[in-house]
Amino acid sequence: MTSPFRSATTVTTTHHSDTEGAFGAVIDSTWTIGPKVHGGTMLATCAAAARAQLSDDDLQPLAVSVSYLNAPDPGAVELTTIVRKRGKQVSHVDVEMTQGGRVAVRAVVTLGRPDTDVPRHEVPSSLASMPAEPPAETQAIGGDHPMASIVHVAQGCEMRIDPSSAHFLSGQQGEPEVRMWVRPHPDDEADVDTAVLFALMTGDICAPVTMNRGMFGWAPTVQLTGYLRKAPAPGWLRVAASSTVIGGTWFEEDHLVLDSTGAVVVQSRQLAMVPR
Repeated sequence: MTSPFRSATTVTTTHHSDTEGAFGAVIDSTWTIGPKVHGGTMLATCAAAARAQLSDDDLQPLAVSVSYLNAPDPGAVELTTIVRKRGKQVSHVDVEMTQGGRVAVRAVVTLGRPDTDVPRHEVPSSLASMPAEPPAETQAIGGDHPMASIVHVAQGCEMRIDPSSAHFLSGQQGEPEVRMWVRPHPDDEADVDTAVLFALMTGDICAPVTMNRGMFGWAPTVQLTGYLRKAPAPGWLRVAASSTVIGGTWFEEDHLVLDSTGAVVVQSRQLAMVPR
């Protein structure tokens, strides 16, 4: 499949009015972590439904705030939307994703036109020193890579982990920060709307940073908010995930995503549970 992410985030109308709509989507097993659908992919699919409801080619999802209620299996999902505000600069759409009658995700999507100009002010990040493309010796996640059997999303894009940040891969411990390079397949990259949704998805792409502290296992996301700052330029995305406080039950994880030009394209924060 040449555009697997576009397939996962394509929504088809099942019922539609000016203020509310019902859509269907099919999320393939590629977009899973272990047996369950990847949270960032669900966020992107909800954003696609909100964008489809407003049917304005100039609008993009600027902010998507998602609460995860149940972990759906790969396959068909239903999405219902309610337009809360249709404004000149900002519009708001609520989205609910269900599967088999159970609500999996509730999302609040804010839509508008992302920045296109040079920032007036910007604080340099640690990602700026990361090469724009992964060095040739960096191993792709796939084949016999230790993460490949769980991180199935790597089959739908190119993913390479920065080994200097992934201490858990060598049985070591280190700071709770993991860095990666991610790139969509060529046809997904060439379609601007899909590239935007893919970039938002990468705000939840890294392995849980708790692994660098020796805490392995499922770290379920309870709430995730992603911000689209600019549409990404073609090329590799540089992603860093980090945490400042890992508590007894909860930890926060922030993602920062730069495109090939070094521009900040996505920022996200999630509240997740420490693996048991």
